[in-house]
Amino acid sequence: MLLEAISRQIIDDHARRPRHVGELPGIVGVSRDNPGCGDQLTVWADVQEGRIARLTFQGRGCAISQSAASLMTVTLAGKTLAEAQQVAAVYRSMVMGEAEPGASLGDLQALAGVSKLHARRKCALLAWDALAEALDSASAQAGAGSPS
Repeated sequence: MLLEAISRQIIDDHARRPRHVGELPGIVGVSRDNPGCGDQLTVWADVQEGRIARLTFQGRGCAISQSAASLMTVTLAGKTLAEAQQVAAVYRSMVMGEAEPGASLGDLQALAGVSKLHARRKCALLAWDALAEALDSASAQAGAGSPS
């Protein structure tokens, strides 16, 4: 588990200088918003041969939502769909307070404290909810394009 001061630094860094920001041309984005906090974002996932080739987001909102989205893009780019779904499940369990943060989450552990702030859980999961739909859509498109 990361020290609180390090967690704050990671969250602040990703909120102020988010990674992998911007639309992916030719990819359909999935948008989500959190009216309670004012967070809004869109996630684009370019899936090729069962792997996340590129993953970006664009949005505005609190430091938690923006850093969670940025950390998500850094962590999952290059992973297979199965790997991404596994990371997402572990991350969701951590945010919901159902599991302790583990080293397998890397810098995503910085958001472990959100589990104690029930109202902020939605902020930390917003990008991940959009990603789940984006990956479902990409999987469906890949399945529709494969020969029977």
